[in-house]
Amino acid sequence: MGTGTAGGEHGAGRTGPDDSLYVLTAVLLTPAQFPSVLGDDYPQACRALGLEPYAEGYGLVLGQDGAGARWTVAVSDVSLVAVAVAAWDCGMEYDLSPGEDSVVCALPGWPLALSVAAPGVPAPHDPPAAPGDPAPLAPADTSAWGAAQRRLAADEIALQWTSWREQLGDDDFPAPGADPGDSGGWVSRRGGVHGALADLERYLEDPPPPGRIRSMFAPGGARMLRADGPGWSLVARTDDIAFVLLDERPEEVLPVGRGSRLPALLTGLDAMAVRPG
Repeated sequence: MGTGTAGGEHGAGRTGPDDSLYVLTAVLLTPAQFPSVLGDDYPQACRALGLEPYAEGYGLVLGQDGAGARWTVAVSDVSLVAVAVAAWDCGMEYDLSPGEDSVVCALPGWPLALSVAAPGVPAPHDPPAAPGDPAPLAPADTSAWGAAQRRLAADEIALQWTSWREQLGDDDFPAPGADPGDSGGWVSRRGGVHGALADLERYLEDPPPPGRIRSMFAPGGARMLRADGPGWSLVARTDDIAFVLLDERPEEVLPVGRGSRLPALLTGLDAMAVRPG
């Protein structure tokens, strides 16, 4: 975790942290990389924080001020935050101290759940609010199955792809196909899966908002795809199968075989997906 400082002005005009901010962590908020818990796509994630969805994105620095109050500082220096996050992921120390000229706004509260706190200051709490101020940021409720938990589960499958994939044999799941009686639409024995696949196929004709389809590195020259839509999430490798999660099927992970149509769909989605810089 970082030990640097950041500060700035609240978007509604209130003063942000009165002194140095003790940095606890930071995340990227860009079209290619943002906390999925905040929304299906980059504009949704920005709206959850009251930020404009600028193409360049933001870095989000989460910390506490000297009184222990929670603050989220949005900065325009995305590269600096990306370097800090990469260093921390590798177990290295990095003093994240964004310059004041890069601070976009300081928002009370945290949009993500943190289990850490700054040493030597009071326990984390929301700063006092003045009349008319917006409510402090707070993590989404993930105690029950819903969109936020579903997207988080899909992220976890992407991170643990090999473990999930090894649980399946080649013939343990259906491959979707086209019903000869329709116009080539998706059909499946897995209930709402066909609706998710149909949504994805429509994305190829009518591109969704930035970040709704994201492409990441995968071994062997393949790409890992993450996509979301109304009531569903998809995780897939371009050289393998897909997993679909549905709001209507709580905590179930539904595999989709390649069949004759999935490879072309995944290739098309990868071609239009945003990728980390």
